[in-house]
Amino acid sequence: MTAATSINQTPKTVALAAAAVSDTKVSANEYKEALLAARDDIDILLAENACGPLMVRLAWHDAGNYDKNLASEKWPLAGGATGSIRFAPEINHGANAGLINGVKLIQTHIKEKHPLISYADLYQMASSRAIEYTGGGPSLGIRYGRQDVDSPDGCQKEGNLPDGEADPDTGNYGGTSGTASTEDKTPGGHLRKVFYRMGMNDEEIVALSGAHSLGRAYHDRSGLGAEQTKFTDGSTTQKFANGKVAPFHAGGSSWTEQFFVFDNSYFIVLNDDKSDPELLKMSSDKAVFKDDDFRPYAEKFRDNKESFFESYVKAHNKLSELGSKFVYDTPITLD
Repeated sequence: MTAATSINQTPKTVALAAAAVSDTKVSANEYKEALLAARDDIDILLAENACGPLMVRLAWHDAGNYDKNLASEKWPLAGGATGSIRFAPEINHGANAGLINGVKLIQTHIKEKHPLISYADLYQMASSRAIEYTGGGPSLGIRYGRQDVDSPDGCQKEGNLPDGEADPDTGNYGGTSGTASTEDKTPGGHLRKVFYRMGMNDEEIVALSGAHSLGRAYHDRSGLGAEQTKFTDGSTTQKFANGKVAPFHAGGSSWTEQFFVFDNSYFIVLNDDKSDPELLKMSSDKAVFKDDDFRPYAEKFRDNKESFFESYVKAHNKLSELGSKFVYDTPITLD
């Protein structure tokens, strides 16, 4: 694989895919029809592979390296939801450990069948469907028509994503290697430096943290959590929101007992001292209740799922469009 080639792609394929979404000869109606077909196949992929949480993380990490302070620079230097995560070196950043699996699933199951759709759109679509379809969460109504970066030149610097725990050597969260320092002595301060750089506020930080109702942390990827727990070792049946059994692979530590269902259980468990000790509670998670300015939102989301959903929809949509370059005058919606 050359430096200019994305995962499992030839340079020719990359060029054609980039041209498809940026070429105005592809009408908005044609692109929308392709999106609808891709959505059907993504739903099948999520149901058959129980990979929804992975897709949420993939899309978030593609978008979450955005720096609003670079927005005046030539696109895509500010980062964001541009599909850059499919390229090395970005896919090899420490915070992206394991996400190559998501990139490959989208490539082989979706992109090769629907080449018109940009990677940036496919990543965001897979994330939204993991929340809406298999997760049973709110309808997000995200918009499409993002243009992909077509080379590693569009990759963002490493160090813009949040840490769950402090560095054991320095005691600090974050670092100084990204586009702006995220280093702080406290998890709340670190989260603000990460998310404020994206243009997020405190309510959005807490709402987005609630996405941890889905998924698991793996010790061999993030260094956090256990190898497996009573909830992730395969002895407990996991189900999607529609009641169908989720065919998941054992391993990791989950934040919630039913980690394929999107609801407000993350906030309920996090604030419960009597919750099962095998559930994961990172310092960055605990901060949403310990921090004085985060706490009112965390308490509201704990007590009212609909309030959480309302705030989450707004925050998710904002995240999904960070740094995005839409190629149609009016971005495309499917609902």
